[in-house]
Amino acid sequence: MRKVIFVLFILFPGIGVRAQTLQNYLEIATDSNPGLKARYAEFEAAMQKIPQVKSLQDPTFSVSAFGQMIETRVGPQRAIFIFNQMFPWFGTLKARGDAMALFAEARFQAWLDARNALIYQVKSAWYPLYELDQTIRYQRENISILESYKTLALTRFKNGNGTMVDVLRVDIMLEDAGTELTLLEDKRKPLLAMFNKLLNRDVNSEVVVADALIPDDSPGAFSPDSMLQNNPRLIELDKKAQAWKQQQIAAGKQGMPKLGAGLNYTVIGKRTDMDVPGNGKDAIMPMISVSLPIYRKKYKAMASETEFMHTSAVQMKQEVSNDLLASYEMAGYELEKANEEYKLLAAQMKKTRQAESLLLTAYSTSGKDFEEVLRMQQLLLKYKIATATSVKNYFTAVARLEYLTATN
Repeated sequence: MRKVIFVLFILFPGIGVRAQTLQNYLEIATDSNPGLKARYAEFEAAMQKIPQVKSLQDPTFSVSAFGQMIETRVGPQRAIFIFNQMFPWFGTLKARGDAMALFAEARFQAWLDARNALIYQVKSAWYPLYELDQTIRYQRENISILESYKTLALTRFKNGNGTMVDVLRVDIMLEDAGTELTLLEDKRKPLLAMFNKLLNRDVNSEVVVADALIPDDSPGAFSPDSMLQNNPRLIELDKKAQAWKQQQIAAGKQGMPKLGAGLNYTVIGKRTDMDVPGNGKDAIMPMISVSLPIYRKKYKAMASETEFMHTSAVQMKQEVSNDLLASYEMAGYELEKANEEYKLLAAQMKKTRQAESLLLTAYSTSGKDFEEVLRMQQLLLKYKIATATSVKNYFTAVARLEYLTATN
């Protein structure tokens, strides 16, 4: 793409500033598009899950100070305070944290793909505006040329060297061209709305497009191998597969016993009926507990779930790879097709201009073949409009390849 811009700058130094506006629009879109902001918020939310799963479960604290308390040798129990903390099996928290970190990375890749897709959408909406503006310009030029032909035909008719039929032919074509121009100008409004929607701004905001774009024989170094390595959708699925592997490890560890450590503090009242050693001394007793994961069904189900999800991510990655390769081949074909059409149309326009010039000269001297003059003019207009379309198709295909290979 840089080579394209460089060629444009060398051949048309005046268009540099206007052509650069596309980059400005891309920056506006990536900064303000609400859908892209939503995707980034999902990534930020996924990051917040990491400290959640890596933290210990809350400790428990219980108090018993009501009802009939037990009478001990050193005095009656007044209150019992119990503090307990459970610890998962060794490595469980790390496995959970690693899994959530990988899921967060997958979310980031999803945001990156959404960003690349938005850039492609903005370009795909900008190039049709270029095509439309070029078509409007060509139609206005066509009307101006037809008006000059009408003046010529009318002059010859007044001088007795032409027919009124020639004048009427031009009038009919002028009416058609005027209607077509009106329809083209009306078409700009919905295209503007579509473009501005991507930028999250008023649909009627004006959009500046390039004065001229020229296809380049070497648009960029694209390859399917780099696409399969760099495409965010594939990286996202790869991260998900890794995350489910970590979830599988965590599920296995979750089926192991949990260890607990705690403290039992008992407040003892003094005996009044006799004096004994340690009378009224509070009791402190450390405690150790172990959970017994004997209901194995849920743990087996958790392990199976993670295995199925891992398989799903692996298979989905293969499916997406196949789709990307097919899209890559189609985009490459569209690029080559548009480039060849552009070259052919350039050659055809050159010949058509020569033929029109010869016919116009002959008509000026003999008054013959005016219908052929008009036909050549309309053929030239057709080639010009087709050229604008081929340029649009070319750069849209380049943008598609940039999106697929994550080079936009």
